[in-house]
Amino acid sequence: MSSETQDFRLNDALLAKVLAVLNDYQDPYLKQGLVDAKMVNKLALEGKRLQLGLVYPYPCQSQYRDTVMAITNALVAACSEIDEVEAEIDLQIKSYSALGNIPPIPNVKQVIAVASGKGGVGKSTTSVNLALALAAEGANVGILDADIYGPSIPMMLGVEGFRPVSPDGKHMTCANAHGISAQSIGFILGEDQAAVWRGPMAAGTLVQLVNETLWQDLDYLVVDLPPGTGDIQLTLSQKVPVSGAVIVTTPQDVALADAQKGVTMFQKVNIPVLGVVENMSFYLCPECGHKDHPFGSHGGQRIAEQYGVPLLGALPLNIQIRENMDNGTPTVASAPDSEVAAIYRDLARKVAASLAAQTVSQTVSIAISDDE
Repeated sequence: MSSETQDFRLNDALLAKVLAVLNDYQDPYLKQGLVDAKMVNKLALEGKRLQLGLVYPYPCQSQYRDTVMAITNALVAACSEIDEVEAEIDLQIKSYSALGNIPPIPNVKQVIAVASGKGGVGKSTTSVNLALALAAEGANVGILDADIYGPSIPMMLGVEGFRPVSPDGKHMTCANAHGISAQSIGFILGEDQAAVWRGPMAAGTLVQLVNETLWQDLDYLVVDLPPGTGDIQLTLSQKVPVSGAVIVTTPQDVALADAQKGVTMFQKVNIPVLGVVENMSFYLCPECGHKDHPFGSHGGQRIAEQYGVPLLGALPLNIQIRENMDNGTPTVASAPDSEVAAIYRDLARKVAASLAAQTVSQTVSIAISDDE
C-alpha cells in the first residue's frame, strides 16, 4: 500500500483523536507530525488493538522501536478505546533529481554526490560509511567511485580482486560488499595501472560507469567525487541526475577555504547542498579522556552557518577509522555498535530525510505549476 493510499477504519470521533495524537508526535528528522508528513496509511481497530500502518520516506529502521513505543504510550493515554498498538512499517523512497532535464539512471531513485574542495579530508571514508549507514537503516544502496585518477573504493570495501563482466555486451556487473553495490574504474584497470587521461576522457569514463553499470534497484547511489571543482564535477552536474550533495571538510582554514568553493559550485549548478561533514573534528585521548582540537574547532559549523546548510556530523580523529578502511572493513560494517558508527548513521538519516523533504517540495512545485 502506498503512502498516498489511506485505509482508515475508525469511527469519526476516534479517528480524530488518533490522528491528533499521531500528528503531535514530531519525526525528529523530518521535523513534522506523522500526519502532516503523510506517513500514516492504515488505521483499524480490532477489539482494543489499534492496527497502525506507517510509511517512511527515508531509511531509519534503528528508530522504529522507540517511535512505536512513544506512539503507543501516547495513544493509550489519550484514547480509552485503545490499549495496544500493532504497527506495520514500510519504507518507500521516491525517485528525485534536482536536475529535471537529465534522464534518470535505470534502477536508481536518488543520487547523492559527496565532494570536497581538497584532498586528504576523509571524503572517501565518509562516502563509504554514509553508503553503509544508509543500508544499515534499511535502504538499498550503491556507491560509485568517481575518482578516475585515484580510485580507492575497491580497497576500502575489501574487493580489490573484483572484475566486472558483461552479460549482454552492453552493460557490466558491479561488486557487492558489506551489503552494498559498488563500481569503480579500479575494478577495470587493476591495482597497478593508472588512468593517464585528459579531463574530457576521464569525464566520459564517469558517464559510462554511471550508465553502463547494472545497478540493482537502488534507493540511493552515493557518488564519491575526486577533490576539487574540475571536469568530473562539471560532468556530474550536466550528465547525472544528482539529487543533492554533501560537502566534507576538516576544521583547519586551508580545508575550509576549499570547502567553500565546493558549496558555491553546487549552488551555481542548482544542486542542493544537503549539509557539511567535519572530519578530524577532535581527538579524544584514550588514556585520560581529554578532548583536543589539533586542526582547529567549529570550522564546519561556520561554513554551514555561512551558507545556510546544516552541519550533518563531526567525526573524531580516530586511528580505528583509518585502520578499518585500510583493511577493507569500514567502521559502520565492522563496528556497527560503536560511537563512530552511530555518528555515521545519524548523518545518513539527516541526509535521507533532507532528500525526502526535497521530493515533497518538488511535488508541491509541480502541482502549483500545473494549476497555473
